[in-house]
Order: sequence, then structure tokens, then C-alpha cells
Amino acid sequence: MKTAEFLETLDREGRLLAAAAEQAGTGAPVPSCPGWRVRDLLRHTGVVHRWAAAFVAEAHASPRPMGEPPLLDGAALVDWYRDSHRRLVETLDRAPDDVTCWTFHPAPLPSPSPLAFWTRRQAHETAVHRFDAEAARGGTPAPVGARFAVDGIDELLRGFHARSRSRVRTSGPRVLRVRAQDVPGGAGPADDDAVWTVRLSDGPPVTERGGGADAPADTELSGPADQLYLALWNRVPVPRVTGDASLAALWRTTSGIV
Repeated sequence: MKTAEFLETLDREGRLLAAAAEQAGTGAPVPSCPGWRVRDLLRHTGVVHRWAAAFVAEAHASPRPMGEPPLLDGAALVDWYRDSHRRLVETLDRAPDDVTCWTFHPAPLPSPSPLAFWTRRQAHETAVHRFDAEAARGGTPAPVGARFAVDGIDELLRGFHARSRSRVRTSGPRVLRVRAQDVPGGAGPADDDAVWTVRLSDGPPVTERGGGADAPADTELSGPADQLYLALWNRVPVPRVTGDASLAALWRTTSGIV
């Protein structure tokens, strides 16, 4: 996907998030984030939007702490979130392609620039939390496009869980396969972008996209790309688990991003 596509997705997802939060009410519980209410979701996502926008707008070259959310609630908090989202979208839209600033994980991109990184990362951040807001509201959630979901799976496996902070570890070598079945190459064993091989050990997971997809694996997680995307972010159950179910349970309990 191109940076412009991620920006369009970020814009749409943030608008949907705000609308769902407004409909649910800020006191509504968020079933997909136990212990959170919609106000927590808005405060967290709004702070992240402002934090990300500052790296691009101010060209920060090193990490900086996130700010604190305002002491707002109800309609005022929804408005603050909308403003946070608008500022982020406008910052990314106006930024030069060659902007330089800090980024934090190595997931490959067709255009590996800081602008591409932050636009992609915030699109996925917002899409997952949009689902959370819609879970709080109830009803049918908006769909996640298959191409976007495949990209998000790749970012999660080859970005977040390539870092030393990943807690998905096993005492000995194990192999976890992830297969999106509704995109080319996902319907069966193939060297294609819809399949990932995740090698687990007592160190950070090492993920290979495509290659070796027909080799043996201890466990395979499979299903439509959009459901796998949400499942790997621990928002919905994995559509299909084959092989050793303990690795699926290990993912569920240890894959939270820290």
C-alpha cells in the first residue's frame, strides 16, 4: 500500500472511531479492552495521535514521552479526540516526503521513510481502536479491507514482534504459521505474501513472509485476512487453529504490545 492510501484509511478510521464513541457514550465499557471504558479509549488514542504528529511536525530525532490527556469527558472529550485526529491527518498530509524523525520498529515498507512509517502506524493504531469503539457501541463493525489487514499482520509480526520487547517466547524452537486464506496465495501452501512463518524460541520471534510456507509448522492460524488481523491484535478469536493449540494460547497471553 502507498502512503496516500494509509492516510486515506487513517482519516476514515478516525472519523468512524469518533462517531462510534459518540454513539456509545464515554462511560460505556469496551469489551475488547477489559477494564477500559470509551473515555479511556479516546484519551489513549488522542494522546497517541498528538504524540505521533509531533515527531513529524517538529522532526524529533529521538524518543519523547507521550503527553497527558485533558480532564475532559462526554461530548467535550469526543471533540478533543476529533481535534487530535484532525491535527494528525493534517500534519501527515502537509509533511514533506523527505521529513526526518524518529521511528520505532523495523517492519519493511515499499517506501521506508519516516513519513510512510508514521502514516502506516497510525492507520493501524486507529483501525484497531475503531473496532474497540464499535464493540462498545454494539452492532456490526465496519469492515477491514483485506489488503490493509494483510499489511497490518505484516507490521505486527515483522515490526512489533521483531523487537527485543516481544514477550512471545518458547523454551525450545517452535514454528507458528499464519495464513490469510481470502487473498492470493492464502488458499494453500505457496510462496506468497499471504503467509507468514514465525520461528519462536527463547529470543524475539523471527518472521519470514511467504518463503517456506509449505514447510512443517507446529501450529497454523488461518482464516480471512480481516479476522486474522483482529485476532492477532487479540480483539476476536482466531478463526481456525490447526496443530498444537498451546501456541495459539501462548500468543493470546503474551503478545500484548509493551
